[in-house]
Amino acid sequence: MNEVLFTIHHIGVTPWKLVGYLGVLLFTSRWFVQLYATKKLRRVHMPQSFWWLSVFGSALLVSYFTFGKNDSVGVLSNLFPASVSVYNLVVDVRHRRDRAVEREANAS
Repeated sequence: MNEVLFTIHHIGVTPWKLVGYLGVLLFTSRWFVQLYATKKLRRVHMPQSFWWLSVFGSALLVSYFTFGKNDSVGVLSNLFPASVSVYNLVVDVRHRRDRAVEREANAS
């Protein structure tokens, strides 16, 4: 899967590079999501979509660095953010679930 699909400015683009580019795009776009949410609420806010973009971006980058580039530094540098993002998603989902249960109990 490392065959060159096309070349842009003397850079060969392979399917794995496309995976890496998509990972970088997702991982970077999370900051625009966070900026938008903060501006909208007028306070610092990390929306759940920030963590989802982090997880998917990191997963794609780990895949790229594992299979496309075989670069252990890239793998290690993306595993930690992925694990923190998964942890934060779990905490957020539990918090939302607990709030929903609490609201139902108060409504009864």
